Amino acid sequence: MGCVVSHENEERQCCVTWRKPPEKLVRFLEESLRDFDCEMRKMFGCPSYFIQGNMFVGAYQESLFLRLSAKERKKALAQYPGIKPFEPVPGRIMREYVAIPADIYANEKAFSKLLAKSVDYVSSLPRKERGGRTKKKI
Repeated sequence: MGCVVSHENEERQCCVTWRKPPEKLVRFLEESLRDFDCEMRKMFGCPSYFIQGNMFVGAYQESLFLRLSAKERKKALAQYPGIKPFEPVPGRIMREYVAIPADIYANEKAFSKLLAKSVDYVSSLPRKERGGRTKKKI
């Protein structure tokens, strides 16, 4: 299934095929977060987790994504060659997020360290109230 991307009075088709993450990945994420005070919601039809209303980790297709501070993102991108900026739609990078491939989240020590950095960062952010985006009035 494709989607339509709208941007500043311009519409273009993109060839995004949305795939649900494997059940094994969903269970892995649930298990990894059992000791954290967080809330699960669906984003992109996939499980995503929030602390104080701020998303910090989720499953997307065959990978996980994490929210990291600029400093920790730079370190992660340099230290782990498989980590890339999170781009759920081609050309639309979600700033502050990185995609974590299977070889890295399968490494318990590496993933635990990255997850802890994400939790620390998101816990430092102001609470975000739940609700839809507000449109700018012109």
